[in-house]
Amino acid sequence: MTPAELQGHLSDPALGFRGKLTPAADLAKITWFRTGGPADLMVQPADEADLAAVLSALPAEVPLTVVGIGSNLLVREGGVRGVVLRLPAKGFGEVEAIGDGRIRAGAAASDKRVAAVALEAGIGGFHFLHGIPGSIGGAIRMNGGANGVETADRLVEARALDRQGRLHVLSRADLGYSYRHADAPEDLIFVSAVFEGPLTAPHEIRAAMVEVQHHRETVQPVREKTGGSTFKNPAGTSAWKEIDRAGCRGLRIGGAEMSALHCNFMINAADATGHDLEQLGETVRQRVFETSGLLLEWEIKRLGTFAEGAAVDPFTP
Repeated sequence: MTPAELQGHLSDPALGFRGKLTPAADLAKITWFRTGGPADLMVQPADEADLAAVLSALPAEVPLTVVGIGSNLLVREGGVRGVVLRLPAKGFGEVEAIGDGRIRAGAAASDKRVAAVALEAGIGGFHFLHGIPGSIGGAIRMNGGANGVETADRLVEARALDRQGRLHVLSRADLGYSYRHADAPEDLIFVSAVFEGPLTAPHEIRAAMVEVQHHRETVQPVREKTGGSTFKNPAGTSAWKEIDRAGCRGLRIGGAEMSALHCNFMINAADATGHDLEQLGETVRQRVFETSGLLLEWEIKRLGTFAEGAAVDPFTP
């Protein structure tokens, strides 16, 4: 099915789709790196019922890729085939305190918004989200965390739809969380979740959030075009320490650079391409392995196809 045929299929009045369809969507505009090629078709459903309808109508052979706000996303210049699904804040971004130290949040809600609602409700344990520039859907999918707290520590249950549009409600145990990982099936699309934390004095929560913000602004290149932490921390050490030890602080390929401020942050310093950024990342992985014997794992999500003649070979020891 061509992109035009796919758009026509999902636009059929019989389906009753109420959301937005964008052919040849420019993904560079939604990624914090500001790089990458187009999506064949971007789908933004109006609400959960709309999402269920479009999923049930989507042919099984059409690739489906889910993206959030693009803060840890590297899109290759060849673009992304099939459908790119992006849940809009209107319809999937509501956040509310629901009593008993619990918060319900839509998948498109920003992590920072959830931290703010927790503060308003006097619910502790959500200060870590104040420093993560992502959305709740991504936090659920990758067990996002910072400052010694992870999503798994706060999550009660998550609501998701599968490729056929069927609803699943998963407990924390169902998600099989580990460091920056969930065992949930890849075809599940998270739409909302319930979290909980201890009732805490607002001044204590605010102090913790201020500390998180200060740390982030002091040691991270927050004003650069970046994707956040590039690599996961290996067991027993920090990725930035191993990158620094390998002499990669400030390392540059094309317009891509490992930040001199925090060398586990890759930045688009001067009109970098996705190819520049991915080549830099693989070069860092090779040098770290040669220095310490550790094989760094990407934390940034890389999507799409390479432009013709511009593939990047993953480093393999």
